[in-house]
Amino acid sequence: MTAIAARPAHRPAPGTEEAVFIGRSIRHSLKDPEALLMAIVLPVLLLLLFTFVFGGAIDREGGYLDYVVPGIILLCAGFGASSTAIAVARDMELGIVDRFRTMPIRAWAVLTGHVVSSLARNLVATAVVVLVSLLLGFRPDANPAEWLAAFGLVALWILAITYLFAAIGLAASSAEAANGFGFILLFLPYLSSAFVPLDTLPGWLRWVAENQPVTPIIEAIRGLLMGTALDAQPLLAVTWCAAIIAIAAVWGAVMFRRKAGRR
Repeated sequence: MTAIAARPAHRPAPGTEEAVFIGRSIRHSLKDPEALLMAIVLPVLLLLLFTFVFGGAIDREGGYLDYVVPGIILLCAGFGASSTAIAVARDMELGIVDRFRTMPIRAWAVLTGHVVSSLARNLVATAVVVLVSLLLGFRPDANPAEWLAAFGLVALWILAITYLFAAIGLAASSAEAANGFGFILLFLPYLSSAFVPLDTLPGWLRWVAENQPVTPIIEAIRGLLMGTALDAQPLLAVTWCAAIIAIAAVWGAVMFRRKAGRR
């Protein structure tokens, strides 16, 4: 009997799989408007809280809004990106990834869809927070190039933390666990220069704030928008983001293959 050789599976054109999964994630986001609304409303509420409740005690001259906006922007990014961990963990729980891996697609395309969709959502939320800040009296003195650089840095941070949340979603045993692990990362802006100057912190806490990724990113955004000293902050910010993306990408690839049975 003559053996019949199996024909190799046809691979889609480069970028096709990613585009499909990006569209899938965006459609899921549109079906859950409450989550998108909270990703926008919560940072705006925090902006109002820190400006009108705590701002007078921290800065009696009324300039606290200009100081706090960069921190609120990064806080907004964290809230929006955290939903990625839950979405990825839910995909793993429901077994949809096991069905995807029977198809001739690149494994990483599934996560790329979650990450790019989250980036788009978070950039919209960031724009809303900036608009509300301007309405409240936020008055940056940045030129168009500095605005573009600041938003580029925000986008890079969103990309980095979203990849990290995606890896957390893969590593977690359930969507609830992913939510809990991701919640820990949302505290990073509070342990930085987001809301108070570093020289007001105790020595040990100041060391922590100076040596974590959020502080140089906030200081770089603050310098670009408000004209404060930049020093080496932009380089540190980009380095931190690149390191987080590299670590999350490797970790996510390993966990994806392990969880999806690709050994």
